[in-house]
Amino acid sequence: MQEQPNNPLHGIKLADIVEHLVVQYGWKELGVLINIQCFKNNPSIKSSLKFLRRTPWAREKVEKLYLKSIK
Repeated sequence: MQEQPNNPLHGIKLADIVEHLVVQYGWKELGVLINIQCFKNNPSIKSSLKFLRRTPWAREKVEKLYLKSIK
């Protein structure tokens, strides 16, 4: 496995990121902060992960919000 010292997300699973954001903000606030349907319409971790894995622009927004939330 390659070291990635400049990547703050290295070793962090997408599921852990989404769970952290749900705990910190809740689904309703998360849907306001990141305007995507998987956070607004019948949200779940499983459905959100499925969408985020297929949608790079949405995943990038989620990762940016996560980094902002842990600072």
